[in-house]
Amino acid sequence: MALLPILHYPDPRLHTRASPVTVVDDRIRQLAEDMAETMYAAPGVGLAATQVNVHERLVVIDVSEDKSGLMVLINPEILARDGEQTCEEGCLSVPGIYDVVTRAERVRVRALNTRGEAFEFDADGLLAVCVQHEIDHLDGKVFVEYLSQLKQNRIKTKLAKKARITA
Repeated sequence: MALLPILHYPDPRLHTRASPVTVVDDRIRQLAEDMAETMYAAPGVGLAATQVNVHERLVVIDVSEDKSGLMVLINPEILARDGEQTCEEGCLSVPGIYDVVTRAERVRVRALNTRGEAFEFDADGLLAVCVQHEIDHLDGKVFVEYLSQLKQNRIKTKLAKKARITA
């Protein structure tokens, strides 16, 4: 397993729309393992392949307290949305930035597992937020794009300043 470098906003590669995974093979399974290791080390609760500069529709999520609930979603799609919830989000690609985003309260999701088998599940609460957030990444969207242009500009300035200081 390997830790993968995470792209940071406003890197233009974060706006790349991911392509569907056509074959679930050892390469995809290894990528999922590496992404999970990277997510846990960051630490985070979700990571999309787009964030590690792989533009295929693959996400890993674990919203459990003890890192026992790893979910690998290949070619995930939201089949249905219901309700509305507003909560504070953060992102491994936008380190140190948190803000309030409104999303569906419940979602029905279809995906493939690491054996290439289709499955569906219902998600609510934090899992629903995480699924929507990660699928946004696959569609080339970062959570800060739900914020006002003023807030987006402030975030870009803050991250650019932080990058100069650490460089």
